[in-house]
Amino acid sequence: MRNATLADGRQRDVRVRGETIAEVGRGLSDKDGRTVDVSGKRLFPGMIDAHVHFRQPGYPHKETWASGSRAAAAGGVTCVVDQPNTDPPTVDGTAFDRKSEFAADSVVDWGINGGVTADWDPESLVSRRLFALGEVFLADSTGDMGIGRDLFERALTAATDAGVTVTVHAEDADYFNEDATVRDDADAWSAYRTAEAERRAVRRACEAAGQVGARIHVAHASTPEGIDIAADAGVTTEVTPHHLLLSRRDLRELGTYGRMNPPLRREKRRRELYERVADGTVDMIATDHAPHTKAEKDASIWDAPSGVPGVETALPLLLAEAADPDTALGYERVRDLTATNPAAVFDIPQKGAIEPGRDADLVLVDTTETTEIRADERHTDCGWTPFEGFDAVFPEWTMVRGTTVFERGEARSAPDGSSSAERSPADRSSGRGPRDDGDGMEPRDDPDRDVFYDHAGENVRDADGELVE
Repeated sequence: MRNATLADGRQRDVRVRGETIAEVGRGLSDKDGRTVDVSGKRLFPGMIDAHVHFRQPGYPHKETWASGSRAAAAGGVTCVVDQPNTDPPTVDGTAFDRKSEFAADSVVDWGINGGVTADWDPESLVSRRLFALGEVFLADSTGDMGIGRDLFERALTAATDAGVTVTVHAEDADYFNEDATVRDDADAWSAYRTAEAERRAVRRACEAAGQVGARIHVAHASTPEGIDIAADAGVTTEVTPHHLLLSRRDLRELGTYGRMNPPLRREKRRRELYERVADGTVDMIATDHAPHTKAEKDASIWDAPSGVPGVETALPLLLAEAADPDTALGYERVRDLTATNPAAVFDIPQKGAIEPGRDADLVLVDTTETTEIRADERHTDCGWTPFEGFDAVFPEWTMVRGTTVFERGEARSAPDGSSSAERSPADRSSGRGPRDDGDGMEPRDDPDRDVFYDHAGENVRDADGELVE
């Protein structure tokens, strides 16, 4: 790839050989005989989304590994980490193995977290290719996996012995506001699951982890107070795009589609959250992609399930923020939040940077092309987005370990009428080609149609495909 503009503004040539980045420099030779000029485009390392709910097994009407991973690829996400609250929950080796079979449908790389319940089996979990332990729910959420103090402390000890990180859903139900339960407006959920509940839970989790020397990570932090407590304790944090860009004032329009755990906060807290994301206090952006159908969301605020989709829109939203000179986010910070830091926090040394020897997980974008997000153009199965109408910069193509897995339709037609897929950086000599979407047509025949290519995502913890018994 010639003349790629990296996140820091430098122009470099990037050579991909097989699954890895072979060279990064200026004026690289054409010795491999295949060159793509990407002048004027920015090249980013693929996003590592450390927090998704792809809903299989148990809830394929909401999402599947096939649909969720396609949405990920279309949004520049090259590695996802699935959470344990499926059916059955991923709390033992058998459930882990079953979920791994579904993950074989993924077009991006993946990891699987192990859950904690009263009947979990930590020994069989850690003997698998476990990514992390968690998210551990300190209060009830989708899947009814909330646990008490004693079980949380046992989980911390087990994780410490196994050398894995514990990701924590930090809300303390003792500080929920029961007075809010008499309300039926969309804001009632935010009033019920208070900011104080998160602050208390983060502090408790940090103190418990410190007592046993456990390594924890706070998932979907939604309050500046919680982030500051974690940072002071040396604990890493993630923030979701919805907590970064939406607040309680958006609930008038979103209604129950804006219900999630933890809930949206007041605009003042959202701005303070944004400051901590921009200044480096927050370690990463993760989506908490948690889709539900429209039929499920069209219920009362107390009956609708919690969660919103986000895996396809996270990086495009951040890139649009970085492209706006009036925001505090820059391209380097976006790279760190989505790739460099997740790889470092969760110890994935082969990913997260455009450097020789790393996996060729790459995303090409034209940051001068901003489009509005439309639900009917997205690829997740749920068919809606909380970011309808938001500006975004979507990838032209996404590469996972040297194979192009996605190309955006309107970016595929060259001036001479040929398809950019035919000039793709990926080596197609293996016979991999575009997926047939079931209508008997190969998507490449339609120059405006998004294309996904056959590719088997691998477990980032152990790519040899064998279980450790």
